[in-house]
Amino acid sequence: MYTLSFANLILNTDSYKASHWLQYPPNTEYVSFYVEARKSELDIVFFGLQAFLKEYLSKPISLQDINEAETLLTAHGLPFNRQGWLRVLDKHAGFLPLSIQAVAEGSVLPSRNVVCQIVNTDPEFFWLPSYIETAILRSIWYPSTVAGLSYYCKQLIKKALEKSADDLSGLPFKLHDFGARGASSLETVALGGLAHLVNFHGTDSLSAIIAASRWYDAESMPAFSIPAAEHSTITGWGRENERATYENMLNCFANKYPAFSVVSDSYDLWRAVSEIWGGELKRQIMNMQGTLVVRPDSGDPVQVVCRVLELLAQKFGTITNSKGYKLLPNCIRLIQGDGINRHSLAKILDAILERGFSADNIAFGMGSGLLQQVDRDMMGWSMKASAICIAGKWRDVYKDPITSDDKRSKKGRLALVKQNDEYITLREDALGEQENLLRTVYLNGKLLHTETLEQIRQRSNE
Repeated sequence: MYTLSFANLILNTDSYKASHWLQYPPNTEYVSFYVEARKSELDIVFFGLQAFLKEYLSKPISLQDINEAETLLTAHGLPFNRQGWLRVLDKHAGFLPLSIQAVAEGSVLPSRNVVCQIVNTDPEFFWLPSYIETAILRSIWYPSTVAGLSYYCKQLIKKALEKSADDLSGLPFKLHDFGARGASSLETVALGGLAHLVNFHGTDSLSAIIAASRWYDAESMPAFSIPAAEHSTITGWGRENERATYENMLNCFANKYPAFSVVSDSYDLWRAVSEIWGGELKRQIMNMQGTLVVRPDSGDPVQVVCRVLELLAQKFGTITNSKGYKLLPNCIRLIQGDGINRHSLAKILDAILERGFSADNIAFGMGSGLLQQVDRDMMGWSMKASAICIAGKWRDVYKDPITSDDKRSKKGRLALVKQNDEYITLREDALGEQENLLRTVYLNGKLLHTETLEQIRQRSNE
């Protein structure tokens, strides 16, 4: 049919956007849009816009892009604004004449607040802010939702550690990203996995590490993993050689790595924990340098975790920490990576604390529950027009559907301020002497502010 490119920014939109340049009122000069999460029981962690700006908006469109888009869209049954795009090329060297403001990435704030605002800077291109809605909204809602979900899980774990552990030193490694294989695409893993790294330092999603370097100037290693077994490396030895399989893991990784993980439910988890790890190989484990992390991978997560902890406690003993909770020896720990989402995580933490075990005994791995079981509706993300300038006069633009209060949109050019540690969205013309937390990050093809992953981590930790 056609040889087309996914890198063509003009085609990075919804089909119906191609007709919108014809639909605005006569003499329209500027249209201002904003992005918000309209509803969420979780806090928003704003993240991901810089990646989009670097990857897509820092490159000019070309004549080839225009010709390619015209061929596809006209055949697709839509009008094409060829003259408009040619003017972008001729007048602005292919860079989009837009101003994009945003709150600093890593900011943690409640829903129903503006986090980003877009307006054209040249009245000839009033149609551009709407045209990029599809791409820019997607670049914000997905990583910001994953970052918010990961942040919520971090607060759950932090609260459990504050109650049951001597310190919080292990917190950065308590939730590991297992989501690469369950995500819908490589870029999904890169963006979602990187969003998780705003809050934690453990991942098996290598794409997230590449993304940290490519888009957020990570110079040192931003996340870590450990050697770990999968079922094939265990079951490949045969059931009759299960002990030999585990002994091989000890021989390969004990005394060489700070920690290593062994999936232990290939056959009889209870036997593996009690008779092999806690029996035949106990002396070797107790005498080694490093930590064996036992991984169950089936069954009801709450019941399995509690029983494994009790069996390990019986076999390896525990100490009572300063908070009065039981802690296994440093040589043995547990990771639960099956069936983990924000709801099951809370239930597991409650259950182990009720049984007197410190949350320091366990880490978690979250896969599709972290990177894939999210959607735009989870936080109600939207991008809406809020102001329009016609023949030199600005007026409010808004929607107020009688059928849904949730979809009522904001009016006017907007600003974000902080009053008494509370974020508040207000009209830009009501800003007065207050500092607008929306800062211009992109202007006519240039990035005005860039931040490192480390700076964003520090902000979210505040």
